[in-house]
Amino acid sequence: MTYIEELQDVIKKLHNAEARHLESVPVKERHKGQTVWEGVVEVFELIGHPKASKIYAWTHENWEGEASSGSRTITVLHLHPIQSARDAVGAVIIQEFRANAQSEA
Repeated sequence: MTYIEELQDVIKKLHNAEARHLESVPVKERHKGQTVWEGVVEVFELIGHPKASKIYAWTHENWEGEASSGSRTITVLHLHPIQSARDAVGAVIIQEFRANAQSEA
């Protein structure tokens, strides 16, 4: 199974929709001059999803301090305010930052 097929399988399981690969988009997210995430986001057309026409997906190695080791797959639906691969990555970074801040409090 190829990487794209693996992502399509995850999308099918999580979102109950078929996914057709559209493009691969390199994303580099920076904060205060430092790269906080860099990788390639795969963009898919969603077929049969009730709300979203596209979805963004990627796999990355878990960050130091995360509960499990290895890698995980991220999926983000193309719904307002998410309009691009970069938006999807930014939203996940913010969500994880907030989750980490709450767990440390």
